[in-house]
Amino acid sequence: MDRKPDDDILEAVGPRLRALRRDRGITLADLAATTGVSESTLSRLESGQRRATLELLLPLARTYDVPLDDLVGAPRTGDPRIHLKPIRRSGMIFVPLSRRPGGVHAFKMIIPARPEPLEPTPQTHEGFEWLYVLDGRLRLVVGERDLTLPPGEAAEFDTSLPHWLGTADGGAVELLILFGQQGLRSHVRTDRPAQCSSDASRS
Repeated sequence: MDRKPDDDILEAVGPRLRALRRDRGITLADLAATTGVSESTLSRLESGQRRATLELLLPLARTYDVPLDDLVGAPRTGDPRIHLKPIRRSGMIFVPLSRRPGGVHAFKMIIPARPEPLEPTPQTHEGFEWLYVLDGRLRLVVGERDLTLPPGEAAEFDTSLPHWLGTADGGAVELLILFGQQGLRSHVRTDRPAQCSSDASRS
């Protein structure tokens, strides 16, 4: 019997859901409590033993805050425009540029202008980060290093080191960021805490 294209799409839903949940650091128990879907059903859905239905996918899409199309990986047709949904966090704006659950994520990050630049408040988390300054002057603090990056410069660093990003002169800053969890190196590998380059092709 010939397979239908929809069969391949539905078979890929389980691995995609598992990758998304693990990428967000959510347990099956936590997801069950949030969505109202039983833990056993979620487990069977991720393993492919339970067929994906709209009733199951809708609460998952709401919990993960992603379009339903992202969960099923359905090909987009018609309107070629990409509708990006900005995320506001800690006074900054993140525009997701990648749609694939799991792995490396790409964002455009906007640091709004301020009358007076903020004092650094370094934080740490698991992962690795690569960034490229598009516009403005970025102040980047990584460990003991305090750097100012103008447009065209790039940096990469291990996010387990205390780090902070902000405006260097009070003006708005726009940059591209690649971030991968679980120690993924998102660009050129280096043993140094931070590396900068005035040419993105050399970063």
